[in-house]
Amino acid sequence: MASHTPTPNQDAGAVVDRLRSNFATHRTTSTAWRRGQLEALRALLTDHSDDLTAALGTDLGKGPKEAYRTEVGFTLNEIDHTLAHLDTWLAARPADLPERLLPAEAHVVREPLGVVLVIAPWNYPLQLALAPLVGALAAGNCAVVKPSELAPATSAALARLLPQYLDQDAVAVVEGAIPETTALLEQRFDHIFYTGNGTVGRIVMTAAARHLTPVTLELGGKSPVVLDLGTDLAAAAQRIATGKFLNAGQTCVAPDYVLAIGDTAQAVEPHLAEAVRTAYGSDPAVTEEYGRIVNERHFDRLTALLDSGRAVVGGTHDRATRYLAPTVLAEVSPDAPVMQEEIFGPILPIVSVPDLDAAIAFINARDKPLALYAFTPSDDTKHRLLTETSSGALTFGLPVAHLTAPDLPFGGVGESGMGRYHGEYSIDTFSHSKAVLDKPLA
Repeated sequence: MASHTPTPNQDAGAVVDRLRSNFATHRTTSTAWRRGQLEALRALLTDHSDDLTAALGTDLGKGPKEAYRTEVGFTLNEIDHTLAHLDTWLAARPADLPERLLPAEAHVVREPLGVVLVIAPWNYPLQLALAPLVGALAAGNCAVVKPSELAPATSAALARLLPQYLDQDAVAVVEGAIPETTALLEQRFDHIFYTGNGTVGRIVMTAAARHLTPVTLELGGKSPVVLDLGTDLAAAAQRIATGKFLNAGQTCVAPDYVLAIGDTAQAVEPHLAEAVRTAYGSDPAVTEEYGRIVNERHFDRLTALLDSGRAVVGGTHDRATRYLAPTVLAEVSPDAPVMQEEIFGPILPIVSVPDLDAAIAFINARDKPLALYAFTPSDDTKHRLLTETSSGALTFGLPVAHLTAPDLPFGGVGESGMGRYHGEYSIDTFSHSKAVLDKPLA
C-alpha cells in the first residue's frame, strides 16, 4: 500500500460552518447550480480517469478494466442518469385534496436538507464516495466527503481533484482516520451517509442521535446464494464466480456462501473450479484483473478461515503481496469459522441443505442479508423466496448486477443497513418532501 500524508488537519467545525453559511445563501437550490456541479464532477472523472484507476490499482491491486468499470464508469453512469431525469425528479408533484378542503391546491416539493456528510469505505473508495455525492448535489445540498484512510492513494486523489472541479464553498474533503472522523461526527449535519460495517455504523448512528440527524447506513452481511435442483450448474457457477471474486471478494453484495440444495453441493464443485480458471487462468496471481487484499490485518483474518472446509480450488496465498487466490471451500459446516461473519474476501463456502424448506429456515435464522441470490428453474421457489425471506435485494440468476440498475433502490434491512439510494432514490434520501397547501380566503 502506498504511503500518503493526508491533507493538514482541518477544524471540522470550521469546515461545516463554512458550508452552512454558503447553503444559507440559497445558491445551491437552483437547478442550474445542481446541473453545473454534476457536469463538473463528470468532467473530473473523464479528465482524470487514468489517474483515478491508477490510484485504485495502488490501493487495492485493481486492474484498470475493473477499476474503470466498477468505479469510474459506474459513477459516470449515475451522473448521466441523474442529469437526464433531474428536471422531472425536482418538479413539484400535485397532490389530491379531500373535498372538505376545496377549493384549494396542494403539491409536494423536494427541498435540500442542508449540509450532509458522506463517509466512504475502502473497498470501492471512489464509487462509494462519489455516487452518494451525486445524490447530495443533485438534491441541492452542501457536502463533506470523508474518504477512507485505508485507500490512501484514492483519498489523496479526491482531496486534490474535488476542490479543482466543484464549488469549494459547497463541497469539502476531509482526510484522516479515526480522530478526524470522530471530530466530524461531533458536528451537526442534516444527514449522514455511511458505508461500511455494522460496528462503525452503530457509532455513526449514536453520534447522529445527539443532533437528531437522519442517517443512511449501507452495511453488509452474509449474502447467500440458493442453488436449487434442476439448475444449469455450469452457467450458474460462472455467474457466481464473477460476482464473488470481483475486487478479490471485497464487495458488500458479493455472494458470501452457496446454500446448495440436495446433490447440487457436490455437483457444482467442478463447475466452480472451472469458472475460476476461465476468469483468472491457471495462476490468478499473475492476472492483471485480479486484485489484492487491502491490508495485512484483513489478509490474516481471511487466511485463518481457510481451514473451514476442503479446498475445491484456490487456497494459496502470499502475505508479502497480500495475494489470496480465489478459493472455493466444500463440506463446510454451518458452525465453521467462515460462516460466523461476513467474509469480505475471495473465499466461497458451500453449505449443503436437504431442501428449500431448510434453505429458507437457514436464511431466516440469521441476520437479514444485504442481498439474497438464487438460481432456480422453479417459479414456485422464486415466489417462496420472495414472500418468505427478507433481504435488501433479491436477485435471480445474476448476483451483484442489481446495484448497476439506477432505477432500483440499493440498500439494506436490519443488520445490513437502513435507507436506500441510486437514481431518484438518492434524491429522496438527500431531500425533504415538503407538503404545500394553498387555500384562498374567499
